[in-house]
Amino acid sequence: MTEAKSPRPTLLQPQPTIPNAARRRLLYAAVAGAATVAGLSLAWWNQKLNLPSGAARLALWDLSFASPGRPDLPMQTFAGKPLLLNFWATWCPPCVEELPLLDGFYIKNSSNGWQVLGLAVDKESAVQHFLKQAPVRFPIALAGMAGIELSKTLGNFSGGLPFTVVLGSAGQVLHRRMGRISTEDLLLWSALK
Repeated sequence: MTEAKSPRPTLLQPQPTIPNAARRRLLYAAVAGAATVAGLSLAWWNQKLNLPSGAARLALWDLSFASPGRPDLPMQTFAGKPLLLNFWATWCPPCVEELPLLDGFYIKNSSNGWQVLGLAVDKESAVQHFLKQAPVRFPIALAGMAGIELSKTLGNFSGGLPFTVVLGSAGQVLHRRMGRISTEDLLLWSALK
């Protein structure tokens, strides 16, 4: 007796074919999607690395700011030494939280040539009241709402606060930080000049 062998089931079933026109549309859509993602990624990367123009940096040194209870503060007084420039406001909780860190950085590093300047994007009365309750040793100046536009020229593309720029001795931008700074940021920056 011979056993009849039944045909083995095939694992691969024939797939329905996609017409050439539909296949081309899928291919075009995939290429367009990949190009869009690549373009957006490149734009984001360029924005992230985009440093302010030389004109914007030079214009910064020509500015002068009112300082609560003190004479006006010209930026030229900070030229020639590294500067940590912090844009903040009394109504911004992360700004207020980082002020003691900035003050500690100033106390620890001022003997090494480091300077710190807080530019308040706020009203003078609010800043004076705040500084009576929470004084800092580094200078504070008033930029008002124009401070947001100034921060944008230095790389704060969103216009948010707090925003910190680290400038080298020659006035070049060494680092920027959007949002609250950390002790790690300050440790990294203290090694820059």
